[in-house]
Amino acid sequence: MTMNQRYLLAKRPEGAPTPDDFALDEAPVPTPGEGEALLRTLYLSLDPYMRGRMSDAKSYAKPVELGQVMVGATVAEVVETNSDAVAQGDIVLAYGGWQTYSVQAADQLRVLDPDYLPVTTALGVLGMPGFTAYSGLLRIGDPQPGETVAVAAATGPVGSAVGQIAKIKGARTIGIAGGERKVAQLREFGFDAALDHRGDDLRGALKAAAPDGIDVYFENVGGPVWEAVKPRLNTYARVPVCGLVATYNGAADPSPAGSAERLMGLILTKSLTIRGFIQTEFVASMERQFLTEMGQWVHDGKVTYLEDITDGFERTPETFIGMLEGRNFGKTIVRVAD
Repeated sequence: MTMNQRYLLAKRPEGAPTPDDFALDEAPVPTPGEGEALLRTLYLSLDPYMRGRMSDAKSYAKPVELGQVMVGATVAEVVETNSDAVAQGDIVLAYGGWQTYSVQAADQLRVLDPDYLPVTTALGVLGMPGFTAYSGLLRIGDPQPGETVAVAAATGPVGSAVGQIAKIKGARTIGIAGGERKVAQLREFGFDAALDHRGDDLRGALKAAAPDGIDVYFENVGGPVWEAVKPRLNTYARVPVCGLVATYNGAADPSPAGSAERLMGLILTKSLTIRGFIQTEFVASMERQFLTEMGQWVHDGKVTYLEDITDGFERTPETFIGMLEGRNFGKTIVRVAD
């Protein structure tokens, strides 16, 4: 009998997650009810937000409870369906989590066309990360032709999309990443300036790359990169904030005394717009436009992407931990089945 393999949250991590925070178990394959479909997971998306879901700290979303399946987006095959919304054999985007089979409401599934683009793009450039970049940059950042847009973690699925969309909109782009290999990839993505945050003088490099300042900084990292960018922000600069990866495992160093007050002073004197957002708030108003416009850009080669695919469901925890340490190169995906 085929069994459903699942990774459960075994304990809440203190600092960086370890393999002991997850428990692999097996359970019978679930049975779909009315209006539901049974899905076989083909690909599992791993994303930084999952670290937050492992914590029981108050946040915008409920945490994963101990003993529950870890959450995550999946590309899956419909094995059985009790709904006309999907057909057996369809490949769909779902939210099945860290397991080899799941049951989902059929009318919530997005049927994918493998002949148009690789189905894995639904987890990255045409999925939540791509939509985060698209909605946050265009709705909050609002880059204008000739302005300068900067983004950190710029080889990742969000940052790389931010840079390429900004170029399409006529902006000058600065990408920030860690290490020579990633900096070289920034040039492949078409960034006008590619900076290594592991270098000796990021502030000096930013000053040279943005002599006239930065008009939009897309924030998804925080920490020392934010401290280096902050002095370069122009009057009326916009800062969409979608994540703070540098703090997800606990801040390495406490913030300097008075840093909040200095930031508030900067916001006041430069009339900055700093707006945090969760991409779901823009789904109703922008998702259809995103899928059409971004899909065409990817299909036409105007937006390119990187995927870092690991084979084997059993390697999910180690791959997740490596992603949080910055060892991934592109969108982190686990190939669960063929």
